Amino acid sequence: MIKFTTFGLLFFLALSIPVGIVLFLLAFGIDTFYSPFPLMRGLGQVVWSSSNSATLIAIPFFVLLGEILVRCGVATRTYAALNKWVSWLPGGLIHANIATATLFSATSGSSVATAATVATVAMPQAEKLNYDPRLFSGAIAAGGTLGILIPPSINLIVYGFLTESSIPQLFLAGLLPGILMALGFMLATVILCMIKPSLGGPRQLYSISEKLSSLGDLLPILGLFGVIVGTIYAGWATPTEAAAVGVAMALVIAAQQRALNMELLLQSLRGAIRTTSMVMLVVVGAYVLNYVLTAAGVSRALQTLLRGLDMTPLATLFVIILIYIVLGFFIETLSLMVATIPIIVPIIVDLGYDKIWFGILMIILVEMALITPPVGLNLYVVQSARKSGKFSDVMVGCIPYALIMLLMVGMLIVVPQLALYLPSTL
Repeated sequence: MIKFTTFGLLFFLALSIPVGIVLFLLAFGIDTFYSPFPLMRGLGQVVWSSSNSATLIAIPFFVLLGEILVRCGVATRTYAALNKWVSWLPGGLIHANIATATLFSATSGSSVATAATVATVAMPQAEKLNYDPRLFSGAIAAGGTLGILIPPSINLIVYGFLTESSIPQLFLAGLLPGILMALGFMLATVILCMIKPSLGGPRQLYSISEKLSSLGDLLPILGLFGVIVGTIYAGWATPTEAAAVGVAMALVIAAQQRALNMELLLQSLRGAIRTTSMVMLVVVGAYVLNYVLTAAGVSRALQTLLRGLDMTPLATLFVIILIYIVLGFFIETLSLMVATIPIIVPIIVDLGYDKIWFGILMIILVEMALITPPVGLNLYVVQSARKSGKFSDVMVGCIPYALIMLLMVGMLIVVPQLALYLPSTL
C-alpha cells in the first residue's frame, strides 16, 4: 500500500494532473484495493466536514491581503526605504532584497508572491548598477521563501488544519526562526562579498535624516504586521478575524497610496479566487486521502516498519529530513506538504517529537524545495523577472542560502526552543 501511494503520486504528477485531483485519485485507489470496507460512500460527508471550517476562511483573506499590497505600490516604497538602512553593508542592494522579502513575507503569506514582488522592484537596479547576477537573483529567490515561514503563512494554516494544531502557536513558532534565517541570509551575503567584493555592487551611504524620513514608508507594512500578529498573540482575535482586519487595513493603505480603485479591487479579487481555489482543492483532497490512509492502516504500517528498523528517534528524524530534501527536487511545495503530512506527522508524534516544532522544521525543508531545481517555483519566478541571463545563474546564486536553511534545521534540532519558546507564552 505504501508503494502504491508513493508511485501513484509520482506517476500522476508526472502526467501533469492537478495535485488536488491526484489526491482524490489516490484516495479512491486505496479505498478500492486496500481498504477493508468501502469508505468512498461517505465521501460527501468527508469533503463537507473538511471544508466547513472557520480556520480555512483565513486563507482567502490572507491571499487577498497579499494581492492588494502587491498592486498598490507598497513594495516599491518599502524597498526604497529599506535600501537606505541596509545598503551600507558589503553586498549593497542585496541586503535590501532580503530585508524587503522578510518584511513583505510578514503580510503576504505566500513565497511566490513575495519573490515575484521583490524581483519586479529590484531587478532593474541590478542591471543598472552591475551586480553579480547570480548572488543578486539567488537572494531574491531565497528571501521569497520566508513568505511561508514568517506569519501569517498559508502553508502553516494548511499544516495546522491537517494536523489539528493551534494556528496561533504555529504562527508564533515560525517568527523567531524566520527572523534568524533572514539574518543568516544577510550574514552569508556579507561574508561572501567580503571574500569576493565583485559579487556585490556599490555600497550606498545615507544620512541619518534620510533614513529617518524613510520610516514613513515602512510604517504601513510594519503596522499591518503588528496588528495581525499582535491581536492573535494577545488573544483578541483568531487568525481568521485578524486576517479580515488585515484586509480592511490593506484597503486603507491602498487608499492612502491613492491606488484604491475598481480595477485594483477586481484584479485583487480575481487573483485571490484563483489562488484560494487551487489551495482549497489540494487541502480537501489531502483531507480525504488522510481519512482513507488512516482507515486503511498506512500510518500504523509505517510506524511498525520504522520500529522494525530499530533506529533511534534522532536517526529516524534524519531519514525523514532526507526524504523531504529528495522529494523537494521533484514535487511542488504545497503538494509535498499535503501528500506527506498524513503519513509523516503521526510517526513524528509517535517518536515523541512536538508537532508544532516539526511543523516549522518541515516548512524550512519545504522552503528549500522552492529554490531547488527542477520544480523550484521561486527560481522560475525570479528568472521571469530578468531581462537576460541564464537560468543556471539563479540556481547557483541560491546555493549559499540553501546551506543557511540546512543550518537552521540543525539549530532547531539542537535547540527546539527556538520554535517552541514563543508558543509556550500563549
